[in-house]
Amino acid sequence: MANPSAIKQYEGIKHTDDQWDSFWLAHMYRLNLLAEGYIYPKEHRGARDLLRRRVLFVQQRTAQILSLQSMISRNLGFKMSNNEIKKLTANDIEELFDHPNLVLMATNSWATIEFLKHIIRGIEKRVMSQAKLREEFTMLLTIPGIGNILALTIMLEVGDIGRFAKVGDYSSYCRCVESKRVSNGKKKGENNKKNGNKYLAWAYVEAANFAKRYCSKAHSFYQSKKAKTKNVVAIKALSNKISRASYYIMRDQVAFDEDKLFR
Repeated sequence: MANPSAIKQYEGIKHTDDQWDSFWLAHMYRLNLLAEGYIYPKEHRGARDLLRRRVLFVQQRTAQILSLQSMISRNLGFKMSNNEIKKLTANDIEELFDHPNLVLMATNSWATIEFLKHIIRGIEKRVMSQAKLREEFTMLLTIPGIGNILALTIMLEVGDIGRFAKVGDYSSYCRCVESKRVSNGKKKGENNKKNGNKYLAWAYVEAANFAKRYCSKAHSFYQSKKAKTKNVVAIKALSNKISRASYYIMRDQVAFDEDKLFR
């Protein structure tokens, strides 16, 4: 399978139809210059796609929680946290609102949240029963902020860690670095931001949000970055640190060492 983003384009070609493109690809293949893409193993695609669909359901559940949270704030004058909303029951919804239309809307949002929660748990149980962490990915659990689901997501999205020659290639594939081109301190252009794996980008941002809560050195790094720039940039910088550390952890099969990462 050819990698279109890495193939050198022929500027002198006069036709751009499928026939001439196939001639050019055959010519590159004959010269052993054809850049090939990674073909993911077929036996692991089902579990990987299940976890990808789980991300969609989690986003939909979060949208419903935020909608119900906003509805309570507008009509009742106080704010409930996400954890408090997750603990609500059908009887609690009826006691919160006095108007039947508000009760109906809130009940529908609560029922949707419960339904999505059931689906998410079912996907997690299925993937956990089918896919087991390989030896090179077991050490990912030593990183603060990465649990079973994130470790499985990283393992199933990465595949063979040996396909990344350098740590920079891996962090770029995870969308943890900027895509702009700089010359003499000035921005000269920008590459395609959509290159890479969006699911790995999501996984490392989630890991960064958890790491800054439970790891003191990660929290200090985040605060120092946040003082100089925006919150989003600080989280992305922390996710880049975690992704680079996880590359060496998976490649060398060693445990996480926060002193080496945040020295």
